[in-house]
Order: sequence, then structure tokens, then C-alpha cells
Amino acid sequence: MKILLILVDGMRPDAISEMEEVKRFTNISSYTLHAETVFPSVTLPCHMSLFHSVSPDRHGITSNLYTPQVRPVPGLCEILKQSQKRSAFFYNWEELRDLARPGSLDISRFYAGHTYGYEVANRKIAEEAVHDLKQDLVDFAFLYFGWSDEAGHNYGWMSNEYLRALQESWKLIENIRNALSDDYLIIVTSDHGGHGRCHGTSCAEDMTIPLFFCGDPFEIGKELKGNINIKDIAPTIAKIFNVKVPEEWEGNSLI
Repeated sequence: MKILLILVDGMRPDAISEMEEVKRFTNISSYTLHAETVFPSVTLPCHMSLFHSVSPDRHGITSNLYTPQVRPVPGLCEILKQSQKRSAFFYNWEELRDLARPGSLDISRFYAGHTYGYEVANRKIAEEAVHDLKQDLVDFAFLYFGWSDEAGHNYGWMSNEYLRALQESWKLIENIRNALSDDYLIIVTSDHGGHGRCHGTSCAEDMTIPLFFCGDPFEIGKELKGNINIKDIAPTIAKIFNVKVPEEWEGNSLI
């Protein structure tokens, strides 16, 4: 069993629900379009909560500026490394480099969105991920797409440019799934939504995120019910790998 976690930055559920690529993915996944992120609904705090399964008031990151944790909480990549699991990061927004502590990653690929443009960077980092993952180099991989958030800030959430960025991201996701073996569980989610040209508030447009699990041990075409939070993703991954989670983690496994 291997796991690929794909995060599409700033992806609102209501922006993707009618896309054909998403409908096809939904049909073969367990999913919810009503999961919740953490407050503040800002990229780095939300990612820290995803990987450390605690709220921002516990990990201390409340903006896109990283500072070392005063009371460190072990993250997903750290506990996987302790259990002899290999992890990889593929990303195009540099601030995400601090999600995993030095020594916890076996592969790290960065392609700067601010240099090459996020449309190109999304495509390039997806190609890097497929190349490495097909070589059976890691057990867990994280793939980050930043174009949709950039489009939201530049043109507005739900604008044509934003919707195009999401659709192109989902085309990449579909291509990735087709390229990988059935040994992979593919998880797709977001860090936050957005409204107007911003995010970070507690409004539903900012706080509601989609979550898909495509592959064993999840059922096909099943809508997940109940209160599901971004903090539940790391405990779910740990449970699948049979890795003990830190006592500090606040989320719950979804299996």
C-alpha cells in the first residue's frame, strides 16, 4: 500500500462539483464536499494543521510566515520516518518546505511557481511526481498544486480564470491516477476555499473544503458523513500505515 496526497490550493467544493473530471473521480472514491479546514483559513497554517493534526493555536503558525514551534508537535512525515516509511514532497510554493523537519523526507522536488508561473509549475511538478512514483521510491508522497490559489487572488474566486486553473489541475490528477498502479490510495483535498480575491476568514466559502479517498481501503462512490476536518487526514494516513500517532494530535482517523 502506498499513499499519494494531492492538495489543490484554494479549491472550493462548489467550484468543482459539476466538472466531469471530478464526477468521474467521485464515482470511484469515498468523498465529502463538506469537510472543514482550520481558522485562520490561510495556506501555511492550514497545511501545518493537516500535517500535524492540531489547530493553529497549538502549532503556533497563524500566517504564511513560518516560525519554529515553541512546543513541537511531531508531524506526519516525522512519524512515518520513525517507522521506516519513505516520504516525498512535490510542490511549487516554497513556504511548504517547513512542513517536514530535516531528515524526514527521502525526496523533495520544488519548481518555483513565482518564477515560471503556476500553470507551468503545476504541470512540471506533476511530471516530476509521476516519474519518481513510478520508480517505487517512496511509501507516502505529497503533491501540491498552487495555480488555483494564485488565480483566485489575481482574478477572484469563482472567476473564469480560477475555474480554469481548477479544471486543469483535475486533468493532471486524472492523468496521475491513470499513470500509477492500483497499489496507490490517492487522497485529494484543499487547504481552504476563498471569496472575492481573498481568504482567511471564518465564512463558509473560506472554511469548506472537499476531500476524496480513491483506493483501498475506502469504498467506491460513498459519501462520507459527519463532521470531517482537515486534521483528520494525517491520522487516517497513519492508521493505514499502522503507525502510532502522537498523543498531541487532535484529529481522528476516518477508517
